[in-house]
Amino acid sequence: MTNTLHRYGNAKSFEDDYIIFAIPCKGKNDQGAVEKLKTFLEICSRHDPVSAGNSEMGSYRPSMKLGPSVHWARDTRPDHRSVIEAVHSMRTVAAVFDSRDKAESCLRDVIAADLGLSVNVAASVEGAREVAAACGIKRHSVEYSLGFNDPHDRLPSGGVLQLSTMCGHGMVSSALAAKMLDLVREGRRSPHEAAVTLARFCPCGAFNPVRAKRLLEEGRP
Repeated sequence: MTNTLHRYGNAKSFEDDYIIFAIPCKGKNDQGAVEKLKTFLEICSRHDPVSAGNSEMGSYRPSMKLGPSVHWARDTRPDHRSVIEAVHSMRTVAAVFDSRDKAESCLRDVIAADLGLSVNVAASVEGAREVAAACGIKRHSVEYSLGFNDPHDRLPSGGVLQLSTMCGHGMVSSALAAKMLDLVREGRRSPHEAAVTLARFCPCGAFNPVRAKRLLEEGRP
């Protein structure tokens, strides 16, 4: 089960969304797991991921200096190095890519490294199959999300869900996603600024700011 399973959208909306996880198993392959996880993230960082995470922090960090303009007056570049250095115990780590080519080249290097960790690729069903096949892997299983059941019509709009569900742990609120959509529509913030702001609230690093930027651009009138 992956926290990216319930990303909302049709298959085409995931053409720029590929996540690769590495997961050790306690008592099975946890010997030297910390260094292996760091090595995995190092490999991923060489293939230009748009985000990465170590279960506690992602490449885009929240600020401890709270103020009305804090989100708009700081560096918006991802910090993958801090994510790698902060891995000090056994955990799940991940990297997000905005193209199939990047995901494939990264997965090839991960296979060659033979770290002995469980590796999971999250994307559209067809996208994951194509990446695996290009790397010489026969896919052995598929996880499907059955979607959302909302008989009382209480869920946010589809545009909001596409943004908020990119953090599978629910740390990107639908209210914040809706506000970012409004700010972009009103021309008060750029799609990039709004996307990076949303990414900062996802500690697992699975939020894809490139997909978010595209969705925010598509949401403009």
